[in-house]
Amino acid sequence: MASTTAAPPRAGSTRSVYRGDPGMWSWVAHRITGVATFFFLFVHVLDTALVRVSPQAYDAVIETYKNPVVNLLELGLVGAVLYHALNGIRIMAVDFWIKGPRYQRTMLWVSLAVWAAVMVPGTYFIMQRTVSNLFGGS
Repeated sequence: MASTTAAPPRAGSTRSVYRGDPGMWSWVAHRITGVATFFFLFVHVLDTALVRVSPQAYDAVIETYKNPVVNLLELGLVGAVLYHALNGIRIMAVDFWIKGPRYQRTMLWVSLAVWAAVMVPGTYFIMQRTVSNLFGGS
């Protein structure tokens, strides 16, 4: 008779099912980045639709986006979309590749490494204008 390694929960126990596995954090981050991307797209559609109502109002809204805080939010958006895309590819590989479940943890670390490798130069290019404007330069 085979036994499991995890002990069954005790009656009346308040312990959570979550045990801190990287796969669970990946699941949470995938949902958060998906919702964040959805809300960005919603706002983007609204502010773009504003051009049909009043081109002057559209120009005013776009002008408010040209500040360092929005530049940091843009960086966050790029990071969220990139993570969501890479993790989505990993999830498809786990679902449709016969060996996917066996290599899911390795694929998670590879996708995070690719994310970091793309975000380092991406951060430089996205923040270059803001840093130059804040600390002097042309």
